[in-house]
Amino acid sequence: MKMPSLMYGTAWKKERTADLVVQAVLSGFRGIDTACQPKHYNEPLVGEALKRLAIHGVMREELFVQTKFTPLSGQDPQRIPYDPNLPLDGQVAHSFEASKRNLGTDYVDSLVLHSPLFPYSNLWMVWKAMEEIYNNGGARALGISNCYDLELLKRLYQDAEIKPSVVQNRFYSESGYDIALRQLCSEHGIIYQSFWSLTANPHILGNKIIGDMAVKYTKTPAQILYRYLNHVGITPLIGSTSQEHMTQDMNIFEFELSGLEIQSITQLLV
Repeated sequence: MKMPSLMYGTAWKKERTADLVVQAVLSGFRGIDTACQPKHYNEPLVGEALKRLAIHGVMREELFVQTKFTPLSGQDPQRIPYDPNLPLDGQVAHSFEASKRNLGTDYVDSLVLHSPLFPYSNLWMVWKAMEEIYNNGGARALGISNCYDLELLKRLYQDAEIKPSVVQNRFYSESGYDIALRQLCSEHGIIYQSFWSLTANPHILGNKIIGDMAVKYTKTPAQILYRYLNHVGITPLIGSTSQEHMTQDMNIFEFELSGLEIQSITQLLV
């Protein structure tokens, strides 16, 4: 399944996760991002949402479901969803079995490594375990998140049998907006997913250039920024919790920015 242009992010939704996922999908979202990480995600409630959506006539195969393997460093020690005493490849397999149970599905559209591991040999062991899941039909694409090191991504891409199809990073000035890394993604057909696209960029949302476009298109600054991201090949994760914002998110496809407008926003990302 082709990845939708927008992904609904389920981090920090806690007990509201199922209700919000149902609301987002019924508003038009078709991509759902979660993780086997109880510290920040309630993956079982994403599974509950999938059951409820089927009753609404939205079937599993109509949705792009993405989850993550989160290494021990990113887990709450009191709520690790897999056996921490297993070797790394066993942790990946155990975590993925938990995700399938949580989601009530026998496959995911994308399985993402939540953060790189060091040394590289550990990252490689995890990636090979993810490749095994892919080769067995459990995942239809593989990816990596929180990877801001261009050389590391190059090495992984070169070494991997199943190449990364997704890079999911925070979209912020501290990383220089991943300009070089996004170029590599573009060259290799890797989808770059952004998160914190609004939260980390109040200075862009408040810029007069964005404000003028918002007036011109009768849209909000957030809609202008999301539309820009789509225009430059970025798939934003969106975590809206209100119906108004979900509707606005889906309405970004009602207009197109001009080439000059895209260029003017790009110049703000310095």
